[in-house]
Amino acid sequence: MTPKTELNDHDTQAVEERIPLRSYEEERLILGPYDRHARVVREVHRVNLVSRDGSLKLMGDASSVRLVRERIEALLGRTRAGDAFDEQHVLRSLASLPPEFMENTTKKPAQPAGDSNRGDVPAKDSHSLHRASHEVLPRTPGQGEYMQAIREHVLTIASGPAGSGKTYLAVAMAVEALRRGEFRRLVLARPAVEAGERLGFLPGDLQAKINPYLRPLYDALNDILDPAAARRYVENDVIEICPLAYMRGRTLNSAFIILDEAQNTTPKQMQMFLTRLGEHGKIVVTGDVTQIDLPNYTASGLIDARARLANEPGVALVELTKADIIRHPLVTRIVAAYETDKR
Repeated sequence: MTPKTELNDHDTQAVEERIPLRSYEEERLILGPYDRHARVVREVHRVNLVSRDGSLKLMGDASSVRLVRERIEALLGRTRAGDAFDEQHVLRSLASLPPEFMENTTKKPAQPAGDSNRGDVPAKDSHSLHRASHEVLPRTPGQGEYMQAIREHVLTIASGPAGSGKTYLAVAMAVEALRRGEFRRLVLARPAVEAGERLGFLPGDLQAKINPYLRPLYDALNDILDPAAARRYVENDVIEICPLAYMRGRTLNSAFIILDEAQNTTPKQMQMFLTRLGEHGKIVVTGDVTQIDLPNYTASGLIDARARLANEPGVALVELTKADIIRHPLVTRIVAAYETDKR
């Protein structure tokens, strides 16, 4: 008789349990970098382990969930008592894996070697970003070059057409770096510049008027993270989404900072933003120079920054093209049609 048939109905039925968490660090300890620990738990125990609303949700058959829960609670109890564990110990505690399997699962993703070649799509392991539903991967050589530039530089300035993945990939990489513990905060900023409509005619107070300008950043964040987790990070100030004007006077240490729609900044605003960089920080600036909504004769801070910083060490300039557009195929043709105005 197999062990499975010896279990009673209560042990074999699917259950769902939750373990409250006290901090983002506890979540990172249990789930692991790139959700590696969660994947190992799923492979070994057939228990799905995800973060939801400030707690860990365990889903699987009752006996397996009970076993995994006991191991997680033991780890959390010792951590809260002051003990510290490396990744090897956590994986052994969660899965009781043999040493040779541990070595294979704890290898770091391969780093890009040599110079980037836009003609070759980067290897999957070089740029994969794991999330609950699927991997976020570069889908074009240009996107692979963009992701490599972000990894290797303190400041990356990227320009390109709508749908080329400028903001989405930057947010995805920032979230993954946050989960790995490389940064303490993620700050997303956007200038509140009108694209034909008038801000003053929107209903509500100042915050209600500003929110529509920040909506694209929330959309990207909610697509990369579980919406409940994204909301929790925002509420706990681990992730901040704010208008560019709110950045003045700040110094952001250990922060991954993203400026979206940078073509709508002035050179002075861009200077203000770039000088927010603190110790152990990283900045990604994105924009589309074909969609500048500034008043006539106002210089774009994005264009100005590219010219000023082109030869500075630690700065990468990335130019995405129509070939990098990954929205509906019609978007590529729309971009091309509107480019005829510049000929």
